[in-house]
Amino acid sequence: MHDLPQVRGTLTPNRALADLTWMRVGGPADVLFQPADLDDLCAFLAALPADVPVFPMGVGSNLIVRDGGIRGVVIRLGRGFNSIDATGEQVVAGAAALDAHVARKAADAGRDLTFLRTIPGTIGGAVRMNAGCYGAYVADVLISVTIVTRAGEVNELPAADLQLAYRQSNLPEGAIIVGARFAAPKADPEELAQRMVDQLAKRDETQPTKDRTAGSTFRNPAGFSSTGRADDVHDLKAWKVIDQAGMRGATLGGAVMNVKHSNFLTNAGGASAADLEELGELVRKKVYDSQAIRLEWEIMRVGERTGSDPAV
Repeated sequence: MHDLPQVRGTLTPNRALADLTWMRVGGPADVLFQPADLDDLCAFLAALPADVPVFPMGVGSNLIVRDGGIRGVVIRLGRGFNSIDATGEQVVAGAAALDAHVARKAADAGRDLTFLRTIPGTIGGAVRMNAGCYGAYVADVLISVTIVTRAGEVNELPAADLQLAYRQSNLPEGAIIVGARFAAPKADPEELAQRMVDQLAKRDETQPTKDRTAGSTFRNPAGFSSTGRADDVHDLKAWKVIDQAGMRGATLGGAVMNVKHSNFLTNAGGASAADLEELGELVRKKVYDSQAIRLEWEIMRVGERTGSDPAV
């Protein structure tokens, strides 16, 4: 790789990524960059040769890094990007702020972003994936997002520019989200606190929160409008079609489709990234063969396979 620009943050060559993802699998990044702050990130990207790929990574909650690792520079935002301000009419959060922390701090200020409480990961990932649950989505409350372009320039984009849809957004190529601004409805802090307690109890009852997963594996297959809101008339759930294909509890190597919730691909111990991805592809095939429904991955899979990995 080219000589890299000088930074005030941390540059770590050949950095293992498995311990930075919830699935605990995957090979190394050529380089991991943890910028000290916004200026450090901008200067680094501006000086980085244009042919060096970059991949922004949050806390790895909805991610499989393949066993061959990631070529180029993985950028992981930290303390310089995790601020939360809920004191005004809007809630402003850094991209590295945890969704749960934003929900709690907003609730303390009487602002309702409670749907974020049970979503694993960071605000950057929540915006990129138009995260949502309990009938609410980022698209409902996002005002704008602040990005750093691949050229190192800071831009603020209105939410409409992201064309947010079900579990997806349209961001400029190579852009890194560094912050977001939300219009959170006013509500009673005590009521919001109780709602989050109830949501956590419901999540723990229905989802394998103690297991090594990356959240929902597949998108719900149909019945969602362009705004990302569910259409109850045509609503299909991924776990239902997985069950109907007989794949609840299916295993491959150390990978398993969780018995408690079959849309949670799980590292039950010793799984490789190849095990997880191959099992996911097997589930997709079984669902299509049995019901003519094409499941789409919700978990992001990135990086290179090793020579022994199947081409899936």
